[in-house]
Amino acid sequence: MSPIATDHKRLAALLRIATEAARAGGDILLARYGQNHDIVHKGQVNLVTEADLASEQAVCSLLREKTPDIAIMSEEQSASHELARHQSLWLVDPLDGTTSFAHGFPFFAVSIALLQEGRPLVGVVYAPFLNELFTAARGGGAALNGRAIQVTANASLIAALVATGFPYEREHGLPGIVQRLGRVLTQVQDIRRGGSAAMDLAYVACGRLDAYYEVQLSPWDSAAGWLLVLEAGGRVTGMNGAAYSPFIPHILASNGHLHEALLPLMA
Repeated sequence: MSPIATDHKRLAALLRIATEAARAGGDILLARYGQNHDIVHKGQVNLVTEADLASEQAVCSLLREKTPDIAIMSEEQSASHELARHQSLWLVDPLDGTTSFAHGFPFFAVSIALLQEGRPLVGVVYAPFLNELFTAARGGGAALNGRAIQVTANASLIAALVATGFPYEREHGLPGIVQRLGRVLTQVQDIRRGGSAAMDLAYVACGRLDAYYEVQLSPWDSAAGWLLVLEAGGRVTGMNGAAYSPFIPHILASNGHLHEALLPLMA
């Protein structure tokens, strides 16, 4: 697949398409929120509901219609997970925070990102229950409901509010997760665990959180939020400090000022 054009007008058009798709998926989630759900277990604690599938169909149908030349990798379409990483690629999470959604906990979102040769060009995170739309295009900054956002200026680790998440497959990694949590908790003001990687990253971007880290992520979990943080002035790496890609399963995102102090706690 040939690279897509990355001029300002093209990126703005792609961002509008991603926004339209995210709203279409979010409207479905909002209509089904608080109802009884058809739940299937992909793992012991890993859920998928009929709302995930309905949102995914709406999002992917619109993206295919508007951008037929761009491939789509979506969480619930397992065949799409084999797509080459160097392609121009939409990454779609039709419901990030399924467990929260299924329990009526209103911290969930639709996440859509466009990558070209592994670099993020467009990112949208839409939290329909909160009516909050986070958007970013490469080189154009990040916004919340159309207003520019930026990361915090906090440079004090003990004054930091940090988010994390816990993986679905916990049995083998639990000691490391607990040890890391203990190291971070003793060094920061407090920790939050909301259950949506996309929203945690959006919250770093808009200054509600100072940092976020997590392991065992999938590409669609973090791709949109990655760009949001970068365009809001923050920093994103692997937990080992290496250059980030949504195809590596761990992340550390921060306002930049706290990054070097947090990296040793991630070991």
